[in-house]
Amino acid sequence: MLFHVFDSQEKRKEYGGSAFIEIQFCRLPAGTPLKDIVAVDAIHHWQNDSLYADDDDTFYREYSQFFDCGTYNDLKSGIVDICGINYYAPGSIDPIIGKIREEKPLEYEVLADWLYAAKEYNGFYILGI
Repeated sequence: MLFHVFDSQEKRKEYGGSAFIEIQFCRLPAGTPLKDIVAVDAIHHWQNDSLYADDDDTFYREYSQFFDCGTYNDLKSGIVDICGINYYAPGSIDPIIGKIREEKPLEYEVLADWLYAAKEYNGFYILGI
């Protein structure tokens, strides 16, 4: 399995420690300046409702083409950086879900369902390893 959800951090640590890509809801309110959203201080790792990918090579190979519109910590934008902060605004969620459902990469249903839930938040992050 590529994607995991852990109901406690103890279970995450037992499974694999900290070597995960974390896909996390952005809980900052709408209207928060982008520079604040992508600031290191805005990130609180290891949320229990995050989706975790445990194989960075497979994740990048299967999904980088879909995550090509993220904003990095330096406010530049591009393809997912699996070693850094990537923020995806709420308006990017439906197009990403659509592409994923069309192309059907590995375990796409799990990620698409999680992204659908992200619509209740101010977008989401992909936090690299």
